[in-house]
Order: sequence, then structure tokens, then C-alpha cells
Amino acid sequence: MVPVSAYLIVAIVLFGIGTVGVLISRNMIVMFMCIELMLNAANLALIAFSRSLEVMDGHAFVFLVLTVAAAEAAVGLAIVLAIYRNRETINIDRFSILKW
Repeated sequence: MVPVSAYLIVAIVLFGIGTVGVLISRNMIVMFMCIELMLNAANLALIAFSRSLEVMDGHAFVFLVLTVAAAEAAVGLAIVLAIYRNRETINIDRFSILKW
């Protein structure tokens, strides 16, 4: 049996990679992929704790997070496509569409 600490170490590494990707990347699609990686790291931690405590609450929260992540990916991709059509770039430094 694999200990919970091994799952948590993997989740921390995945979350760290996602955080670094969001902070460093200038491409909006890569930023959305890194956010998805961070959500999956949280899901892994939830499942690890749920299995170690032998309760099913973590599994329910994972399904909730997965549905939110799917909605976020669909809406985020639609926004990125709309920005690309208007600005012809998805580099976050090249436009200031949300500034007044």
C-alpha cells in the first residue's frame, strides 16, 4: 500500500509546477493549462485524504471540482478565441483589454 505522504508529495510538486507556469508564462493557453494542473493537484490531495480516512466525501468534492474545471476550460477557451480574433495575439503582455 502506498502511503498518503507519497500522494501528497506528488500533489505538491504538480501544484508547484502549475504555479510556476502561471507566474512565468505569457501565453494565455499555457496559463489555463497550468491552472488545470493546479486543480488536478488539489484533486489528487482530496482523493488521497479521502482514501486514507475511508470516507467518500473527498470523491464528491473531486467531481464538483472536475465540473468547475470543465466549465472554466470551456469559458476560458472561448474568451481566448475572442481575444485572438480581436487582437491577433494571445500573449498576455501585448494587450490591455481589461484596463480602463
